[in-house]
Amino acid sequence: MSQPLLRIGLVGPLPPPYGGMANQTRQLARLLQQEGIQVELVQVNAPYQPVWAGKIKGFRAVFRLVPYLACLWQTAGRVQLFHIMANSGWAWHLFAAPAIWIAQFRKTPVIVNYRGGEAEAFFQKSFFWVKRSLDRTDAIIVPSGFLEAIFRQRGYASKIIPNIIDLNRFNAKPVEDKANQSDAPHIVVTRHLEAIYDNATAIRAFHIVKKIFPGARLTVAGAGPERQMLENMVAELDLQDAVKFTGRIDNDAIAALYQCADMMINASLVDNMPISILEALASGVPVVSSDAGGIPYLVEHGKTALLVPQKDAAAMAEAMLQILQSSERADSLRKNGIASLEQYTWHSVKHHLFSVYHQVLEHNQR
Repeated sequence: MSQPLLRIGLVGPLPPPYGGMANQTRQLARLLQQEGIQVELVQVNAPYQPVWAGKIKGFRAVFRLVPYLACLWQTAGRVQLFHIMANSGWAWHLFAAPAIWIAQFRKTPVIVNYRGGEAEAFFQKSFFWVKRSLDRTDAIIVPSGFLEAIFRQRGYASKIIPNIIDLNRFNAKPVEDKANQSDAPHIVVTRHLEAIYDNATAIRAFHIVKKIFPGARLTVAGAGPERQMLENMVAELDLQDAVKFTGRIDNDAIAALYQCADMMINASLVDNMPISILEALASGVPVVSSDAGGIPYLVEHGKTALLVPQKDAAAMAEAMLQILQSSERADSLRKNGIASLEQYTWHSVKHHLFSVYHQVLEHNQR
């Protein structure tokens, strides 16, 4: 019989910035604490101490990594298990792998919660090193069938534990309270301005739609290295009066943005289980998305969202027009999207997560 679950070491990033993994880490900590579990957070993106160290390129990683490793060591000696929020690339090597090895040295069970949408490319390049750490974990959990299949192909079993959507923060506003989409639809993009999210295709699709709906508006909520390029594109397409770049906004502002949106579009090239799509569905906002990565595992084309090929602005615009020109289509997607969210609530997810926790603890008591 496993011991009661009392204390967990949760390793991961916290906002700001308000990215998907950071939001999920903070939300999971809060929900576990509400269940009476003590959570010790080990923040992988803790502020630099001293602050000036963050301005010294080439050395600032040391100022973050050394305190991080010390915190891992101390925490591993106090908790019953580590729950590590893991990603691809350098984030794996710098943060996830050290947490796994320190836990092993301190005989602390480890659950890796792998969430990287670029897993396949990362594994092809670095699996020799990744495997050494994975072999020292007690369980692997992933948020989607997409990642489960990638791990299975590499010979590793994983358990699907979906992302969690907070329906207290994101809820559907009555349709009649939204803008009149037949006149001036408000379309939103809520992804970072990075190449993998291909926001350029979303803007090109909007440009096509605006020819049919001259009053259409696009809000791009996010920050990143491609902002200047995207702003230049907007100028070239003569869309300055219709497209607004908000920069990075916090969680409350994102929820408010969905409340005044008629549609959310997502053109990502690499993705796993984007929480932004779940947030849009919970807000009663129809979604048009590329079919990248794990997105087809998250929504059902034609029922809960419309999916289009990657980098195809014409196909995205056509799907957007299907929604804008048919209130019946929009209502159907909206209702089905909301109905699909029960599996992503904490009430549903926690039973699967606690089952993994207890299995790991029981195994380590034998």
